[in-house]
This record gives sequence, C-alpha cells and structure tokens, in this order.
Amino acid sequence: MAKEQLGVLNALDVAKTQLYHFTAIVIAGMGFFTDAYDLFCISLVTKLLGRIYYTDLNQPKPGTLPPNVAAAVNAVALCGTLAGQLFFGWLGDKMGRKKVYGITLVLMVLCSVASGLSFSDHPKGVITTLCFFRFWLGFGIGGDYPLSATIMSEYANKKTRGAFIAAVFAMQGFGILGGGIVALIVSTAFDHSFKAPAYSVDRAASLAPQADFVWRIILMVGALPAALTYYWRMKMPETARYTALVAKNAKQAASDMSKVLQVDLEAEEEKLEKITQEKSNTFGLFTKQFARRHGLHLLGTTSTWFLLDIAFYSQNLFQKDIFSAIGWIPKAESMNAIHEVYRIARAQTLIAMCSTVPGYWFTVFFIDYLGRFAIQLMGFFFMTVFMFALAIPYHHWTLKPNRIAFIVMYSFTFFFANFGPNATTFVVPAEIFPARLRSTCHGISAAAGKAGAIIGALGFLYAAQSKDPTKTDAGYPTGIGVKNSLIMLGVINFFGMLFTLLVPESKGKSLEELTGENEEEEGTELQASSTRTVPVG
Repeated sequence: MAKEQLGVLNALDVAKTQLYHFTAIVIAGMGFFTDAYDLFCISLVTKLLGRIYYTDLNQPKPGTLPPNVAAAVNAVALCGTLAGQLFFGWLGDKMGRKKVYGITLVLMVLCSVASGLSFSDHPKGVITTLCFFRFWLGFGIGGDYPLSATIMSEYANKKTRGAFIAAVFAMQGFGILGGGIVALIVSTAFDHSFKAPAYSVDRAASLAPQADFVWRIILMVGALPAALTYYWRMKMPETARYTALVAKNAKQAASDMSKVLQVDLEAEEEKLEKITQEKSNTFGLFTKQFARRHGLHLLGTTSTWFLLDIAFYSQNLFQKDIFSAIGWIPKAESMNAIHEVYRIARAQTLIAMCSTVPGYWFTVFFIDYLGRFAIQLMGFFFMTVFMFALAIPYHHWTLKPNRIAFIVMYSFTFFFANFGPNATTFVVPAEIFPARLRSTCHGISAAAGKAGAIIGALGFLYAAQSKDPTKTDAGYPTGIGVKNSLIMLGVINFFGMLFTLLVPESKGKSLEELTGENEEEEGTELQASSTRTVPVG
C-alpha cells in the first residue's frame, strides 16, 4: 500500500514547467555538449595524426596510425569514461550529486586543454601524452553521465520528466555537430593560409608544418563550453530527493526547493523519518531484496546500453572509413593533410545535421507521449532493418550512382539510434532505481554501454579491414570486410530489441512510485512483482 508522499517531492512532481527546469537542462546539457565534442572529435583528427607522425615519404600513400596506436587513441577516452561512470556514479550517491558535479567539470576542462599539449614532438611522446590526458578526460566525462541524468530526473516533474532528461542527452548531438563545425572552420582557415599540394604531387610539401596546430586547436576548444557553465553548476542547490531520502535532511530539502519553486514548503521531518526507516528503503545494491525488486531491470538497462553502444560507437568513430570505402571522401594521396581534415569534417557535419541532431529532438518531443519502451523497441528494430539493407547488397552501394542513396540509408541508422535506444538507455536508469542507489545504478548501466563502445571501437577497427591482404590499411591483418561488419552490427541491434523486453515503462509515474520508496513494506513485494515491462496505457 502506498504511503503519502513527502510534500516537497510531490511539489516537484506536479510543478508546472518553469524557468528553473530550462536552467537545469542548459547547465547539465552543456556538460553533455562537452562530453560528445571531446569523445567524438578524435575521429576528425586521427588521419591527420597519422600523416604528421607516421608518414614515410618513400611510400605512395600518406601515413596512417599503426593499429596499436589507432586502437589506443580511439579507445583510451572510452576506458576512462567507463571507470569514471562507475566511480562518480557511486560517489554521487555517497557525497551528493552537486559536490561531485563540480569535480567532474574541472577535470573535463583541464584535460581538454592538456590533451592538445605534448611533452615532445616525437611520435611516441605525442601519442603517450595524448592518451594519458584523454584517459583522465574520459574519467571526468564518465562522471557526467550518471550525475547529469540523476540531477535532471530528480528536478523534473513527472509529466515531462522524460523530455527533460532526453533534452540534456540531446546536447550530445550538438556536441558532435559542434566538433564538425570547429574542425571545418579551423581546417578551412589553415588550408587557405598555408596552401599545400596534394600528396601525389609533392609528398613532403603536402604536409604544411602548421598542420600540427590544427588537431591541437580542435581538441582544446572542447574546454570552452564546460568552463562557461562551472559557475552555474556550483550555484545549483542539491536535489531535494538526495537531501531528503539519502541525506535525511527534511528541513534543508524544503528550504532549497522553496527557493527553486518559489512556494512555501513544510519540512515534514516525522514523515521523512518514517519513510526512510522502512525496510524497503534500506536495502543495498548487493542484497537479495535489490536482486528481487530491481535485478531484471538492471540487467535490462545494462544489456541494452551495452549492445547499443557496440553499434553506435562503431558507426560514429569510423564514419570516415566508411565514407572513404564508398568514395565519398577522395583517396588520401589526392589531398593535402589539412584538406583531408576538411573533407572528413564536412561529411560528419552533414550526417550530424541531417540525422543525428534531429533524431535526439524527435525523442525529446515524443518520449512522454509514446513512452520509453516503444521508442527503444522501434529504434532497435529500424537500426536492424537499415543495417541489413546496407550490408546485404553492399556492392550495390559502392557503385558511384548509388553513393548518395548509401549516405541516406546510413543516416537513417543514426536517426533511429537517436530517436531510439541511444536516448532511452540514458533516460530509464535515472528513473527506475531508488534515490540512494540511483546514481550508482545509472553509472553501472552507462559503464556497460562504454564496455560495448570499447568493443565497437576496437573490434570494428580490425573487423572492417578488407579480406584482400593488398587492400588492408598498413599494419593491419585481414578482416571480415565492411559488408560482414555491418551484418554483425545488424545482429547486435536485433539482440538489443530482445533485451528491451526487460526494461519497464516509466512514463507518467513519480520516481517514488517507480522505485517503491513510498510503499508500505507489505506492498513492496506486490508492487515489484507487478511491474510491467510493456507500455502502460
């Protein structure tokens, strides 16, 4: 049987959409803008790094990063992110969301700047420095995932909570777009100022010495948006749900939310004491009660995020390789080093503008109408369909007259990733777990996603190599080819659809109703067993 909810939490649940909601979206969202910019901008500059530090002028093609170096550069930030999600997710439940939020932001700003610096001009020194700082950059970014989602979920009203959390995540789309635009501006400016011939015309002259500044500037600009929001992050009060249900300070929660909502709220200390002493509100993560009540939910959120990110990061980090394979980006030897950055950035910016960004905002607009479950299932279904549609007649798409159609189809896989599981896997873990474990469980779910991202980033790097030994990139063994790699991604998306059946619908319910935190002890068993895993009317 449900108990009466705390007045301060009920006030948040029924609050009309106000300025503080949008302020919270912008403050949390700018962190996500930075996250996406920093994680994905590396794919814009890896070919340039190969040219600068690994070109052998006796070879007919410009240099590329050796396999082990490419793997390290692409995956090191993801490894840091995974560690950060687990650590800061746990810390957010121990110390409070607000305190930890400032630490992650400072780490992101410092490491963004530092990743554009290096201790020598020797390839080993440059790559080692880059990888070291990108690991710690990823560690800070990792903390932003559970904290941003939890803060937005605990501030939002129940009617539009899905849209608000999705709007924070949608800033990732603008981060990817921002990375492409910055790369376009920087590469255009340098290409016009320091003209150089194509590699096939003059191998040595095709690499202007100033090209070394291009990748550093692109990486360092990522610090700006995060630095601009630091002051506002520190001014945000702690969420009422943490202050009341975890820190057990009813007076502070009522005081903070009275200022935010601009209404008088009662402290209700006796009611809070009663709620927090219930057995159903004291169990920990590694207990039978948690396993019985939330075990399948945690399996659902971790498995779907894991499977999604294998496909999503493979697609995102290796767009440039797919574009080159179908001839949308000219052969490397037909361009100079800086112009190649421009062509890669242009392709990725077009994809982001036409499919990535719109997909996120479709989720924002429809998530509280269609529900999380329906959007996630639909997204995985269409990603599966479009992957197979690209993979099975793959030779057809490589023919010149069909290249534009290939880009359109490829864009649709991005659109349905973002109007689908890429957004919902972020939203749901912030809603369905108890306040005292919410940040930790979101961190675990997100870390499972990053494990998938690491597999996607490293696996696709090797798998997508040609079966023909004469057509592989330098230093790589033969792979299964782009066609078979795309078929594998289609199968992975299909399994994502199946595991979505474990994820409950959370549309339109208060957080305490979803987690059972305002249930009487006798009612917890009943409520847990009757949680639906399909949309509720």
